[in-house]
Amino acid sequence: MPELALVIREISEEMAQRSDRGAVADYIPELARVDPNQFGIAVIDADGCVFAGGDSETPFSIQSVSKVFTLTLALGMVGDRLWKRVGREPSGNPFNSIVQLERERGVPRNPFINAGAIAVTDVILSGHEPREALGEILRFLQFLAQDVGIAIDETVAASEKRTGFRNTALANYMKSFGVIDNPVDYILGVYFHHCAIAMNCRQLATAGRFLAHNGRNPATGHSVVSAERARRINAIMLTCGHYDGSGEFAYRVGLPGKSGVGGGILAVAPGRASIAVWSPGLDAAGNSHLGRIALERLTQRMGWSVFGA
Repeated sequence: MPELALVIREISEEMAQRSDRGAVADYIPELARVDPNQFGIAVIDADGCVFAGGDSETPFSIQSVSKVFTLTLALGMVGDRLWKRVGREPSGNPFNSIVQLERERGVPRNPFINAGAIAVTDVILSGHEPREALGEILRFLQFLAQDVGIAIDETVAASEKRTGFRNTALANYMKSFGVIDNPVDYILGVYFHHCAIAMNCRQLATAGRFLAHNGRNPATGHSVVSAERARRINAIMLTCGHYDGSGEFAYRVGLPGKSGVGGGILAVAPGRASIAVWSPGLDAAGNSHLGRIALERLTQRMGWSVFGA
């Protein structure tokens, strides 16, 4: 088996030299300003050793990667009752599409498309003020990453709110079917802010460790979720974590993963490692172009695909 540190160094060098970098998410003004000539990767193995390369310490907007953690929180609050509000199937449509909501009476196809994550945010908000719900999400991420310095980029959140017309439409459509309970403005305020949380690759890989180790953080011994729930979250990440590019990601990378339009990807090699990559340029499906290529190289070299070496 190749030495992981060498593999990370070689992948980082290859990504730095590539000219095909994708396009930044220009529909969110603040993300449009991010330099696409950046790439970071961090891998934390089962022993807690960190292997990093490139711009791994540069904070970025995690965007939809936050949906892994809001899903975890919502399941902790209401358990399997959550699945009455949101499905578990791949969408096959863009992440901000309203088409399936029209056909399926306002029930989102899965918790990782925008409509599904808005419904999950509504669950977390229930019984709380928006500031309290957002604080709970942020503290959960700080706890998982063991870093109280993680914060929300208020500029990005404000930018999303100014341009979030499709998300407003999705929320109002679900509200009309009774799928969400709280005021739309409250739900979207929390949603835009948790998507605007800023983390670096090392922090994100640390936060995802419980999913690589049967729901338990091996550094602390603390059980975050049951082993069964960790497996099920991973399953949804594998089938739905990259929108209508999820099949391609599973085919090429072979790991559960969740992307965000900020260019980050959290990936899980069960029993082996938690991985975070970041490169702001996106492919046509809204997933990090170089991030996916880097993860494909990593799983090939290390034999980490869940489908076999």
